[in-house]
Amino acid sequence: MRKYLLLASVMISCIASASDIEVLGSFDNWSAYSYDDGTDHVCYMASQPTKSKGKYSRRDDVFLIVTHRPKNKTFDVVNVVAGYTYKSTSKPEITIDKNKAIMLKRHEDTAWAPDAATDAKLVSEMKKGSNATLLGTSARGTKTTDTFSLKGFSKAYEAINKACGRE
Repeated sequence: MRKYLLLASVMISCIASASDIEVLGSFDNWSAYSYDDGTDHVCYMASQPTKSKGKYSRRDDVFLIVTHRPKNKTFDVVNVVAGYTYKSTSKPEITIDKNKAIMLKRHEDTAWAPDAATDAKLVSEMKKGSNATLLGTSARGTKTTDTFSLKGFSKAYEAINKACGRE
């Protein structure tokens, strides 16, 4: 739980204080949160890998995140925080069981799905799946594999849907 609160405070440090984060619940390997950013009520869920591989000496925390921003009409936005800066030519790939989708590099250590349709497909697959595997390459050329358990995903997803009025 401490790891997820760390994520929450890092994600919104410029927007709100940690006391403004509402913990919606912890569901096996996933935790759900909400906060107000001044213009929207943001709901998100996050998990860290259950297994990580790669020949790296130092790496920051890794997260798989799903976010809703109802006033912006954006739901099911899937992104990953790699724990390192991606190689500029890298296209991180996430696999949900056997279904693959390419994630595009958007900002140094973060990647998003290319569009809302891919986000929706990823969320649908994560609700049914058992594992998500992320492949990436750091700016130094280090290849990494992070495996996330999807146990608890559906319950955390229900929590953020309820908190953001998507029931």
